Amino acid sequence: MPRSPILSRRALLGALAATGAAPLLPVPVATAQAAPLTRPIPSTGEALPVVGLGSWITFNVGDDPQARDDCAEVMRAFFAEGGRLIDSSPMYGSSQPVIGHGLARLGRPPVFAADKVWTSGDGPGQIEESRRLWGVPRFDLLQVHNLLAWQVHLDTLFAMKAEGRLRYVGITTSEGRRHGEIEQVMRSRPIDFVQITYNILDREAEDRILPLAQERGIAVIVNRPFRQGELIDDVAGETLPGWAAEIGCGSWAQILLKFVVSHPAVTCAIPATTRIDHVRENLGVARGPMPDAAMRRRMAADVEVL
Repeated sequence: MPRSPILSRRALLGALAATGAAPLLPVPVATAQAAPLTRPIPSTGEALPVVGLGSWITFNVGDDPQARDDCAEVMRAFFAEGGRLIDSSPMYGSSQPVIGHGLARLGRPPVFAADKVWTSGDGPGQIEESRRLWGVPRFDLLQVHNLLAWQVHLDTLFAMKAEGRLRYVGITTSEGRRHGEIEQVMRSRPIDFVQITYNILDREAEDRILPLAQERGIAVIVNRPFRQGELIDDVAGETLPGWAAEIGCGSWAQILLKFVVSHPAVTCAIPATTRIDHVRENLGVARGPMPDAAMRRRMAADVEVL
């Protein structure tokens, strides 16, 4: 789990060497560990692992062939640990073609491909270019990024879904912005997903967005579960609380992420990382006991005082 937004190339290579990554081997079909916890997508019942993989900043590595291969190894570890959902956007620099490179290098493993439309102009054209960059026959989920021109884009996405060219439709926001408008869309349009910012300190979504998602049968993807690494930095050096072992957490990063995915309205959180060991740590959160409501209140209270 990222302690800083970007890891140096040297550190990336060191992490890969430490794990013995084999860039030409296919993704393992399964691991010896228990399968990660899943939650159903309310509109269909399809199960998704509660931890996905974001690509904001971390996969924006340009055309550097070694850096692209490094990202592919992060993806390899993600799939090997039972992960499925990868999220990107046209605004994430080179992240889309880097994901496409990784999927091709890994032999096209099963992926829940989640992307976004982010333009005030030609939505269909941008969507097709995104699909080409990923190299997938269709997206599983397309979301209107930060509600830009959401009315026209939702019409496009619902038409694609009706034609069988898209499985799910969603909207996104970040950093707690525009919750009123998000709520309006959730109440008025039959979306499948909403993506929001939610973490142990930024809990505004608990008031209206998360309960409304449960009421309306809308899946929830959580971005910025670590505030882009800031929360992990804030607790660095602090002794783990005694209750950490009770919920199967061996690090502060796991505590912070388990708080997010244990909320019953949350379908999947999408931490971004550049490191294989952090991918494994992240997916470890999807195994073992989950905190109940009382423990979640204790977790939030203890972190707030640090």
